[in-house]
Amino acid sequence: MSFVSGRTGVWLMGARGSVATTAITGALAIRAGLAAPDGCVTELFDLPWLPPIGSLVFGGHDISDLPLPKKAEALGAAGVLPARLAAALASDLADVDASILPLPSSVDDIARDIAAFRDRFSLDRVVVINVASTEPVPSQDLSLVAVDDLPSSSRAAHAAFTAGCAFVDFTPSTGARLPALDALAREHGVPYGGNDGKTGETLVKSVLAPMFAMRHLRVRSWSGLNLLGGGDGAALADPAANAAKTASKQRVLADTLGYEPQGTTRIDYVETLGDFKAAWDLISFTGFLGTSMRMEFTWHGCDSALAAPLILDLARLLAAAHAAGRAGPLPELAFFFKDPIGTAPSALADQWTLLLSFLEDLSHTLSGTTPASPAPPLTRSGSGADPGAHASAAARSAASPVASAEGRGDARSSAASVAGATPADAPGGDSAETRDRDGGAA
Repeated sequence: MSFVSGRTGVWLMGARGSVATTAITGALAIRAGLAAPDGCVTELFDLPWLPPIGSLVFGGHDISDLPLPKKAEALGAAGVLPARLAAALASDLADVDASILPLPSSVDDIARDIAAFRDRFSLDRVVVINVASTEPVPSQDLSLVAVDDLPSSSRAAHAAFTAGCAFVDFTPSTGARLPALDALAREHGVPYGGNDGKTGETLVKSVLAPMFAMRHLRVRSWSGLNLLGGGDGAALADPAANAAKTASKQRVLADTLGYEPQGTTRIDYVETLGDFKAAWDLISFTGFLGTSMRMEFTWHGCDSALAAPLILDLARLLAAAHAAGRAGPLPELAFFFKDPIGTAPSALADQWTLLLSFLEDLSHTLSGTTPASPAPPLTRSGSGADPGAHASAAARSAASPVASAEGRGDARSSAASVAGATPADAPGGDSAETRDRDGGAA
C-alpha cells in the first residue's frame, strides 16, 4: 500500500503547454494501461510509498484558451506523442481541461484557485509545478517589490506556499529563489525544488565534464549551439529570457571542472523544429605533454517527451517529501535540474547518489522505520522488459491503488503496476491538467 495516504493533486502553471499536455496525456495513458512509464526515474525502483501515477489529479492555470484535447491532438500530429493516445483519451483530457483556469494577476486569487481545487477533489496535498515560459532575469531588487508585482513564477511560489502546497520550478525563472519566499515555505511547512529541468544538452554536460575532470584532462574551450522550436524556443527569442537560460546551462561546467573554460552556449529559435530540439557541442582539451584534442557531440531530442516524465516524478517526490514533514528547499533533487536550489553537486553521478540517499530517507520516514532498523529496500526494477508488459501490468493493477512487486518475475512490470491506480472517484479526478513551457502562462 502507499504510505503517502490520501489523494495528491498536481497544479500546473502553464497547464495547456506542450510539456504539461504531454505529462497529463502520459499519466492518463499509464492509468488506462495504454503506455509504459518509460522516462520516469521513480519507476526504476519499487517505491510503494509514492502516490501512483494513475492516482494523480491535475489542474492548473494558463493564459491560453486552447482546449487540452486540441493541444494533445496537435502534439500527436507533430509526432510529440502518439496520435492514437490523443484520440483514445480525448474525453479524459476534456475532463481535465475543465479544471484549467485563466491565470489571475493577484497572488491571493491564485492561492484561492489552488485551495478550491484541493477542496473540490478532496485532496490531501497539492504540488504546484511551474512549467510556463522562461522569464527574463529581474532587473530590480525584488525585495522591494509588492507581492502582486513579483515575476509570475514568484507569484506562483508565493501562492503555493500560502495555500500550504509544495512547489517546483521546472524553468530557470526566479520562482522561489527569494529569501522571503524561502521563509514563507518554512513558515507553512512545505518543501520546494528547482530550478530548470535538465533534459538535453546540459544532461550530457553533467556526465562528460566530470569525465574530463576525473581523467585530469584540461578543457580549454566548450561551446554549444542549441536549436529549438515550439513555444519555449519562441520565448527564448527574447534576449533577456535567452540570457537567463544560457547562464543556467553553462553553470555546470565551472561547478564540475573547478574552472570556467572558454566558450559560450547559444540558443537559436528555429520555428520549423516545432517541439524538437538539437544541440551541437565542440570541446577542445589537452592531455599528456599538452597534446591538443577535441570532442564533438550532437543531441537531437523531443523536449516535451523528455520533460514530461520528470514532471510526474517531481510531483510524486514532492508529495512524499511533504507527507514526510520536509520543509524548505530540497537540494537532494539536483539530479532533475540544471541549476539546483541549495548546495548540491553538479556531476550527474554525484546527484544520483544524493537522490538515492533521499529516497532511502523518505522510505524510512514514510514506512515508520529508523535508519538503524531494516528499511524497506530500494529494490531496483529490471531493465529490458517488453514495453507491452508495462501496459498490460498497469491495466491489471487498475483494480488496486498499488500492486506489490514481490513475487513478480519482471520488476519493470511491477513498476508499471505501481503506476496503475483505481480511477479517481471524483469527477475529472482521473484527468490530468498541465501546461508546458511551450506557450501558456506568462
